[in-house]
Amino acid sequence: MDYLSETTVYENIRNTVAEAQQKVYATVNFVMVETYWNIGKQIYEAQGKNERAEYGKGLLKYLSERLTEEFGKGYTLRNLNNMRAFYIAFPNWNALRANLSWTHYRLLLKVENEKAREFHLDECAKANWSTRQLERQINTFYYQRLLSSQDKESVRGEIQTIEKGVDAKDVIRDPYVLEFLGLQQTSNLYEKDIEQG
Repeated sequence: MDYLSETTVYENIRNTVAEAQQKVYATVNFVMVETYWNIGKQIYEAQGKNERAEYGKGLLKYLSERLTEEFGKGYTLRNLNNMRAFYIAFPNWNALRANLSWTHYRLLLKVENEKAREFHLDECAKANWSTRQLERQINTFYYQRLLSSQDKESVRGEIQTIEKGVDAKDVIRDPYVLEFLGLQQTSNLYEKDIEQG
């Protein structure tokens, strides 16, 4: 019988844990984005396309108060407006990317040009950009620079020098994820807290 080296056993176990963490991240992320998209859709449909002025404002205020009381501060007026805007910007659920987080989508909502937004969405999903990477590309007008550049490869090449994409270990520290799971954000989050959430 062949024995594996300690390093090989460690690497195999490490890979198993890393894959499991990535699956947990993907599942939590998908459910959270799906929930916020559905909330946005329900608000949009309840308010009507024109936001029915007074009813719309009153509804959002009412929902924010009730949802915040029951589920925490992730349901502020601002966040509910973001959820509504999310649905309006991405009305086709099937067009969304499962590997992008709520924070990615919130950043994409700031991109007013629809073609630029779709470009950033596609690039971000393909390259697995972190939210920091996406924000940098939006703020440095990556889409516009790429369109106007004679040397598109050098513009694309600069992205390769940027940090790696999403790390599943950081997901549990994401305040949006913690809030969504009903967990308190503290410096020492215990396993029992996560299980109870």
